Amino acid sequence: MSSTAAPAEHPRRIGLIMTALMMTMLLAALDQTIVSTALPTIVSDLKGLNQYSWVVTAYLLTSTASTPIWGKLSDMIGRKLILQSAVIVFLVGSVLAGMAQTMWQLILTRGIQGLGGGGLMVLVLAVIADVIPPRERGRYTGIFTGVFGFASIIGPLLGGFFTQHLSWRWIFYINIPLGIAALLVIGAVLHIPVTHKRVAIDWLGAGLLIAGVTTLLLVTEWGGQKYPWGSTTILVLSAAGLISIVLFVLQEFRAPDPIVSMKLFRNVVFTTTSAIGFVVGFAMFGSIIFLSLYLQIVHGATPTMSGLQLLPMMLGIMISSIGSGQLIVRIGHYKPFPIIGTGLAAVGLYLLSYVSPTLPYWKLSIAMFILGFGMGNVMQVLVLAVQNAVDVRLIGAATSGSTFFRSIGGSFGTAVFGALMTSRLASELAKAIPPDVAAKMPHGSITSSMAGVAKLAEPLHTAVVGAFARAISHTFLVASIVMAVGFAISWFIPENPLRTHHGPAPTTAEESSDVPAVSLD
Repeated sequence: MSSTAAPAEHPRRIGLIMTALMMTMLLAALDQTIVSTALPTIVSDLKGLNQYSWVVTAYLLTSTASTPIWGKLSDMIGRKLILQSAVIVFLVGSVLAGMAQTMWQLILTRGIQGLGGGGLMVLVLAVIADVIPPRERGRYTGIFTGVFGFASIIGPLLGGFFTQHLSWRWIFYINIPLGIAALLVIGAVLHIPVTHKRVAIDWLGAGLLIAGVTTLLLVTEWGGQKYPWGSTTILVLSAAGLISIVLFVLQEFRAPDPIVSMKLFRNVVFTTTSAIGFVVGFAMFGSIIFLSLYLQIVHGATPTMSGLQLLPMMLGIMISSIGSGQLIVRIGHYKPFPIIGTGLAAVGLYLLSYVSPTLPYWKLSIAMFILGFGMGNVMQVLVLAVQNAVDVRLIGAATSGSTFFRSIGGSFGTAVFGALMTSRLASELAKAIPPDVAAKMPHGSITSSMAGVAKLAEPLHTAVVGAFARAISHTFLVASIVMAVGFAISWFIPENPLRTHHGPAPTTAEESSDVPAVSLD
């Protein structure tokens, strides 16, 4: 039914496969991090600072919807061909994003990028699961998270460099040589046996999911801003979104090959880690995109300098991700790491709520490092726990399902926190700017671009910068509360013994005897 690995791979061959996968992971991770420092300049250049979060949301939305499809396809057709297909779609989106001339063109092409990006991460993790037993997998997943950490360090620097010295369009064009190299290496070294089977994709479920998530995201974006919360538009969108989600769930129960198998929720490990992934994605993706905005608008940092100033967070991610992977291999337990990670991330986000125009950088660095160190202990460990809890033939579906909830949390988090930040900013600007001065300014002239903020004369400039800082501070405070919920849930993750082979998944005391973790059919 699915791709399966040979019982034992030659060490040299394992090394080649890991190299190919690391190149693919770098492609996906670099795109997410390279955009961060360039994004304020991009949306400023395209006159859409008030649509800042949608550039990220569009990517997360399509990657969320497509992730389960990539996982299902890989189980049916084989990892190699599907992974190569995801890379190609990602490259097409990158080229089109680099050519965008308007804000909506950029948002649309970022959505195309997301379609491919939704397959890159999940398929890399699924291939690792095909060739490495769970007990040894922590060593490799830690290294791969380290690749993400490396991309997190080099990405913002490259993004800043391209934006300042070449053009922001190069942050998308750089994916082309990397993607071609990844395709060539994957084609040369990745040879996983394939069982061909007629593919039956649940397109109705995919359509209902996209419709539901998109309309609910529009509610969070437009509610209280473009339309009053009680307006007909918001009420209709809310009803349409909720009905679509309910229909999606019903469709998944009846579909022969559902996008997200409802049977996976019988597995306690999957259910718990999915809930944590949603909450962590919501808080993390929804808030940290504003760090670069804070550094560039409030502190006047250049794109390159803001990339350098994000290094403490990236170093925290790299250190803890590699370290947690090595420790899991040594001690054979994974449960402590999400608990520690979510707790530290909540503390880091709370400390970031103290951002202000006068906050010393060393204090900001400590907060960012704590946040990064916490994040590095969570994401890949959740995936490892899920992969260890299901049968090997369901690795693709389980991995994509786990990633799905983290991504959908990020989609909603980005939209919600974007709307929260915009709303708070409008309120703070109304307090900071005298009514007679505000009346003389064109609508949206302050928030449409960073250049508009930088050109403001004193004392108006100081007032506007302070308003931005307070709005971003409020966003981080709310994010810390959300992350604290993830910390509470993480205590309920079941601890399964990590397998040392590719055999059946162990059951836990929490799972009833009639619903084993071995099979979810």
